[in-house]
Amino acid sequence: MPFFEQLVSHTQSDRQRLVSAPIVQACLRGEVGVESYLAFLEQAYHHVHHTVPLLKACRARMPERLAWLRDALDEYVEEEIGHDEWILNDIDACGCDANKVRHGRPGPETEIMVAYAYDTIARNNPVGFFGMVHVLEGTSVALALAAADQIQTHLGLPDNAFSYLRSHGTLDQEHTAHFALLMDGLEDPADQQAVVHGARMFYRLYGDIFRALPMAHTTTAGVSA
Repeated sequence: MPFFEQLVSHTQSDRQRLVSAPIVQACLRGEVGVESYLAFLEQAYHHVHHTVPLLKACRARMPERLAWLRDALDEYVEEEIGHDEWILNDIDACGCDANKVRHGRPGPETEIMVAYAYDTIARNNPVGFFGMVHVLEGTSVALALAAADQIQTHLGLPDNAFSYLRSHGTLDQEHTAHFALLMDGLEDPADQQAVVHGARMFYRLYGDIFRALPMAHTTTAGVSA
């Protein structure tokens, strides 16, 4: 079995635990308030803001046996630049103060996930960071586009309040096939195990972020973030 298929298989229960978070299920049913959506965007900003620095740190720590991954990391950097600004623009489109989010602090769950990502790169096998890539991109493909449609229909927010979810969901559909090829190129069992372990941890940590979001059912945009 190709390694990417193994990765999906070995982390299926972890993924299901994330997807079963009450707020995720509520979003997919269209049962979500403005406060919940804004809280999601706020936490998304605080981890997406670190995506490019994390990718660069991972590239710098990549051992010579995995030097072939450096070009892929460079491509990821080019494609991820500015995604944090998309989120701030969405917050503005909801009638809220994006600068307050920009200069604020993340919730503890988000701070822990970001810290664990840096720690994985600096202290453990840096290829384990691809576990985070798998979780964030895979979750985006599975949920982002459907959730955006349901949230917009329920809340009546404008199209430009969903640039992050819709653009990221579409981009990550394109990334998934490329990511699978990269993962299938990993032959060392230790590298493979590092990615599986990373994915399991990031499913848990990312799920904790969702579980910490408020479940309010407000239907009026303009709540301060």
